[in-house]
Amino acid sequence: QVQLVESGGGLVQAGGSLRLSCAASGSIFSINAMGWYRQAPGKQRELVAQITRGGSIVYADSVKGRFTISRDNAKNTMYLQMNNVKVEDTAIYYCNTPYSLGRDLWGQGTQVTVSS
Repeated sequence: QVQLVESGGGLVQAGGSLRLSCAASGSIFSINAMGWYRQAPGKQRELVAQITRGGSIVYADSVKGRFTISRDNAKNTMYLQMNNVKVEDTAIYYCNTPYSLGRDLWGQGTQVTVSS
């Protein structure tokens, strides 16, 4: 049974930094693609960043140059380094895979709140 647990969220001032972590109970990081998603009030859930085992990375235009995604397959852990955060980054952040098996893996996420 695979379970994903996000952590590292909290309150941060605009311009500051946060590091989010995603820990998996199973070997989900053997899966090719893993990503960070977020959902803000009144908005649809969106892909923030995605990384493959081969090192291919995709970022949403809104976070390019500010966020960095990484993964440590040996530790079954994925990270999102968030630098120079903006108020519009405020959302609940989730980790998951874009493949169909991810539909049953959505957890509680971790809340990121950026103050001006």
